[in-house]
Amino acid sequence: MSDGTELYTVGQIARRTGLSVHTIRFWSDSGLIVPTDRSAGGYRLYDAAAVARFDLVRALRELGIGLEAVQQILVRQTTLAEVAEVHARALDAEIRALKLRRAVLRTIARRGGTTEETMMTTHKLAQLSATQRQQVIDEFIETTFSGITLDDDAKVIAEWMRELPDELPDDPTPRQVDAWIELADLVAGEDFRQRLRAIASTGVSSAASRYGYELRSLTLEHANQAIAESITPESAEGRSVLNHIIKPGISTDERSELQRWLETVADARVERYWHLIAVLNGREPAPTAMPAFTWLIAALRAHGSTALA
Repeated sequence: MSDGTELYTVGQIARRTGLSVHTIRFWSDSGLIVPTDRSAGGYRLYDAAAVARFDLVRALRELGIGLEAVQQILVRQTTLAEVAEVHARALDAEIRALKLRRAVLRTIARRGGTTEETMMTTHKLAQLSATQRQQVIDEFIETTFSGITLDDDAKVIAEWMRELPDELPDDPTPRQVDAWIELADLVAGEDFRQRLRAIASTGVSSAASRYGYELRSLTLEHANQAIAESITPESAEGRSVLNHIIKPGISTDERSELQRWLETVADARVERYWHLIAVLNGREPAPTAMPAFTWLIAALRAHGSTALA
């Protein structure tokens, strides 16, 4: 009937809404949508308003909203907006978990041949909360530098080493999952901790202080060029390159001090730490400086004071 008083059977509602007869009866038995009337034969009948409610319940269920919440909406104990907000937050958490799981699976698949134990460790590490990850790094920093008097520069560096993001991104890449797993393994190593303690205890040599940041830029410029041109550190050409980095005339004692300092601080694991922190924070890591400094140290060892005379 066109005046809105027409009544519909379960079968008719199923055809109109696309719901199964079983679902319509279940929602009705659950009290979500009670029949408007019954036929002479006892069959359930529903008016147009009830049909509209079936459409609404279907839409809410397709959004993943539970029957209890649907019931509260229908009886106006809560608003659709309130339920939608709560459900959206729950979905956000579920999406983050699924994306993290996907990233871990991609990491495991790419590594290939991963043992079950390693796979479980990978999954466990990746699922640590932001607070738990920060605790791992904080414990590492505090344990490593415990008992050492740090100068102002070392204190700043120690704080920088804590620089983890609040959480892995909503859509962490396999690269970021890998970075966290590798970082957790790196900071667990006692050798790495001892090297950092040695660096912190050494401080900056007086010779290095005189060069400042210029030493790094000169090393990257000239040593990398030498590497590109296949100039070996011990060659005569290598001596000439060395004299472009370390000013001729530096005393033997200063040269020895600088060499010892470089041998202490130029550590690939330390550079890797900064690389991993950058990846976790969504930044592109700086190009590696280790080949250039390895070349410089080798040149200092090879030429001794003669290169600087």
